[in-house]
Amino acid sequence: MKNLSICLISFISLFLLSFFLFFMSVIFIMNDYVIFIEWEVVSYNSMNIVMTLLFDWMSLIFMSFVLMISSLVIFYSEEYMSSDYKINRFIMLVLMFVTSMMLLIISPNLISILLGWDGLGLVSYCLVIYFQNVKSFNAGMLTALSNRIGDVALLLAIAWMLNYGSWNYLFYLEFMKNDKEMMIICSLIVLAAMTKSAQIPFSSWLPAAMAAPTPVSALVHSSTLVTAGVYLLIRFNMLLSDCMVSNILLLLANLTMFMSGLGANYEFDLKKIIALSTLSQLGLMMSILCMGNYKLAFFHLLTHALFKALLFMCAGAIIHNMNNNQDIRLMGGLSFMMPLTSSCFNVANLALCGMPFLSGFYSKDLILEMVSFSYVNNLCFFLYFFSTGLTVCYSFRLVYYSMTGDCNFSSLNMLNDESWIMLKSMMGLLLLSIFGGSMLSWLIFYTPISIFLPLYLKLMTLFVCLIGGLMGYLISNINLFFINKSFNNYNMTYFLGSMWFMPYISTYGFISKFLMIGMMVNKSFDQGWLEFFGGQKLYYNLVKSSQLNQILQNNSLKIYLLTFIFWMMIIYMLMIYF
Repeated sequence: MKNLSICLISFISLFLLSFFLFFMSVIFIMNDYVIFIEWEVVSYNSMNIVMTLLFDWMSLIFMSFVLMISSLVIFYSEEYMSSDYKINRFIMLVLMFVTSMMLLIISPNLISILLGWDGLGLVSYCLVIYFQNVKSFNAGMLTALSNRIGDVALLLAIAWMLNYGSWNYLFYLEFMKNDKEMMIICSLIVLAAMTKSAQIPFSSWLPAAMAAPTPVSALVHSSTLVTAGVYLLIRFNMLLSDCMVSNILLLLANLTMFMSGLGANYEFDLKKIIALSTLSQLGLMMSILCMGNYKLAFFHLLTHALFKALLFMCAGAIIHNMNNNQDIRLMGGLSFMMPLTSSCFNVANLALCGMPFLSGFYSKDLILEMVSFSYVNNLCFFLYFFSTGLTVCYSFRLVYYSMTGDCNFSSLNMLNDESWIMLKSMMGLLLLSIFGGSMLSWLIFYTPISIFLPLYLKLMTLFVCLIGGLMGYLISNINLFFINKSFNNYNMTYFLGSMWFMPYISTYGFISKFLMIGMMVNKSFDQGWLEFFGGQKLYYNLVKSSQLNQILQNNSLKIYLLTFIFWMMIIYMLMIYF
């Protein structure tokens, strides 16, 4: 009962706070309010430490979404993690994670952003290694070390911000935009955002983080950790207008979207397919943000959070019923045995594909129409639309393998839809995945956006989605032919299916080499000659001099007499010699 009450209390309190913040965000949008709070923590003579908080419509609505999803995830965890003896510890870690995200969202100050940023990194490491096995440990180390690169970039940006006299970046964005030297800060912030949001070449940690429990994946990969980088860049959007850094990021984000879409079509792990789809959507957000549409990026960030959390929850319920098995080749016929879970899963999948009038459609279709409307080169245009087709392709492939046909798992395993606590959480997100997009589009874009395009460009998105879905079905249906072709071109298949070798480069080729160099430096410098001639030598000399000083301060007349005679003899000998 004690465990139950902790989950229930956390769920109710976060849910009510989410509703309150959502209504506050509506009031702020309607009246165009911004509240900037400065809290003086310490004041001593002329020195004062001030904590600053920013409340505007963007931070309030994002906080309400994060709290809504986290409350449902905690409620879901009550049943999913029921066999865990340390469920209290799990809930506390999730709450610490959410608190770090809240601090990051409402901070207009780089120092307090770093506190939330590092809090996310530390708690995500604790959650990834939660099951305490070798795979989890390796995934946790990859996650932590990849994110440390971004943390260092943020620290360097904080140091560079000293040029302005304050760390409240909001005051200086307009000035920074016109100051060419200060594009260094923009570069550092972009690097930090790329590591946290797993853009190329830092993409390998995101699928590896699937070693965490599924409720954590639902929270991390929808609205918290991976979206922190996108949110930070949305706040710094003024710096990304017409600069070299934004052009480079646009290309990398498009390539990330393309790479993850290709990789998901070769993947058979249910959670990794959904993780790669998260990576694809992060690339979409980053790329449209680089083109100057920060409101669109934020809109897609919110709608994506809804259906991606639902997708992970459904995947968790399926894995739970399949006796902790994640291979989609062993699934099949789930729509007959788990109809309610399958319905939620299919709705989330269709929202991801951009099915008209579901939440993903309102943001994704608008983004692609803006791309068609914008001045963008052929490569980026191709990558946008081809990646959208790949999204539909792997979604239909996933549905084909898991929902249709016969069950390929053990006949003694019972599949049912009786996990009522998990189903209640999923039903809450189901409603939001259906109605959330239209509701948010009315809120955020209170002036209707009219985009006039030729008929073939207007229908391009729908056409690409249909072609992608058809290809996904055909590839799965004629599976033997596809597998034979894959084995004939094994090297190409291996390259595309392993995220362009990024996990191997990151682990064996990059992080391990740097760790080896660090160990050598530690042995030769810190524990080697630097220690001998530095700290240890200094300690030895101080000990000897203090011992001599102690002898001299004992006030012994014999010592003074002997010393006096000794020095007199030396002076006498010198006088005779010279």
